[in-house]
Amino acid sequence: MLDNKILAQPEGMRIEFKESMPRQTDLNKTIIAFANDAGGELFIGIQDSPREVVGVNENDLFNIEEKISNIIHDNCTPHILPDISFLTYEDKHIVKVQIFKGHSPPYYLKNKGVEHGTYIRVGSTNRLANSEIISELERKKNSISFDSLPFYEKELKEINLYSFTKQYENKLNENLNDAVLQKLNLVVDDRGSRFPTNALILLSDDSIRYKLFPNAKIECARFKGTIPGNFIDQKTIDEPTSLQAELAFQFVLRHISQGSDYKGVYRNDRWEYPIVAIRETIRNAIIHRDYSLKGKDIKIAVFDDKIEITSPGKLLPTVDFNEMESGQSDIRNLVLAPVFKKLGIIEQWGNGLQLIANDLKDYPEIEFSWSEPGLAFRISLVKSDYKKQQELQQELQQELQQELQQELQQELRQELRQESLYGKILGFVMSDMMSTREISLKLGQKSISGQLYSVVNKLKDDGLIEWTIPDTPKSPKQKYRITQKGIMFYGLIKRKTEIE
Repeated sequence: MLDNKILAQPEGMRIEFKESMPRQTDLNKTIIAFANDAGGELFIGIQDSPREVVGVNENDLFNIEEKISNIIHDNCTPHILPDISFLTYEDKHIVKVQIFKGHSPPYYLKNKGVEHGTYIRVGSTNRLANSEIISELERKKNSISFDSLPFYEKELKEINLYSFTKQYENKLNENLNDAVLQKLNLVVDDRGSRFPTNALILLSDDSIRYKLFPNAKIECARFKGTIPGNFIDQKTIDEPTSLQAELAFQFVLRHISQGSDYKGVYRNDRWEYPIVAIRETIRNAIIHRDYSLKGKDIKIAVFDDKIEITSPGKLLPTVDFNEMESGQSDIRNLVLAPVFKKLGIIEQWGNGLQLIANDLKDYPEIEFSWSEPGLAFRISLVKSDYKKQQELQQELQQELQQELQQELQQELRQELRQESLYGKILGFVMSDMMSTREISLKLGQKSISGQLYSVVNKLKDDGLIEWTIPDTPKSPKQKYRITQKGIMFYGLIKRKTEIE
């Protein structure tokens, strides 16, 4: 019996639907791609778009089974053993072909050879693998990670390790000597000399890192709006790999807001996004990215309605983001990962996805999703109510603008002109947060006048400016900042003055 949950799933990395027996070429590509990746299931007798169970003729079931087995045996190598079974759904018959993750990749078409016949799964499609992917598959077969490979162009003694050495010694209070480097598998002894691994190059300040891994960096951007285009801020993080996570995390924190609410008498500070989930996602993006892929960097994009974090390399075959609370653990970079754990960048094996899942429980308004755009893995954190909030904010702004326009005409037409003290102070605070003393100096006053105190208090009482530290009115660090109402009011004043 076919499970209804299967019918509800979209085609993707591990599942494909075919209305009828696929062409031999298409079948082979799908089977090979599944074997080279996480495995997968092919259902024959189910139309994908629109999703509908059409079934296959019951009399053809065993012929289809034999045909599929023969096609795979005759065309795919190394040998792939499919698990073929028959299912029913409302008296209709379906053929299920299950392919398990292969242990001897790369798998490829016999008549095309490895270079031209190796396919991988990218989203719901089968793609011809390039030389970098084929090399990765071959390393995977031999349980060798790219970061463990030695680099022979420079000996260890020639490599600049200043930042990594300082970070290691400050964090662990022990010397980073040759013995430690060897214990961490960051160096390889060969022919009487000691050479760095790719992992150590990535951790170094050496100029060879920029030559060998020019894209081992993070491109951060804060965009205005909901699509890429106008930059509000951007930053390239190309420091040694072990320093990148914290710098990227701080970039995100600078561009999301933190608010406060109260539960009884207790104040609760809450970010607009789940920051533990963001932190863990950034860490995962760095430690699990595929550093063998050329021309690809990590990208962190902050929009008005979402945050996207994209890392080069497909999702590891044994990791399923649909089961985040199951304590999954897999490692692409076998040398870097233990170094990150020793430095405290990774807290505990297998708990990263659990931390993300737990943090998301406190943010029902944030939708978490993942995708594989090309040879990359992307996490998206989306404000589900963003559109509704924008519509509500627009309505409130229109109401506020009408209210302010009436106030301007009825009460403050003269005293809040742009040239007046009121207008000047609003203009100052709009440009930057200021204390009363700083406002006084900006006005050219030698001391804070009584009139200034009176005007500042009125602006605050009218809700046009507010304290930066509302819970501690007498704090020596207390300043004023303009409110949304103040911004709109100032805009009305300015326009009114220009007209007159």
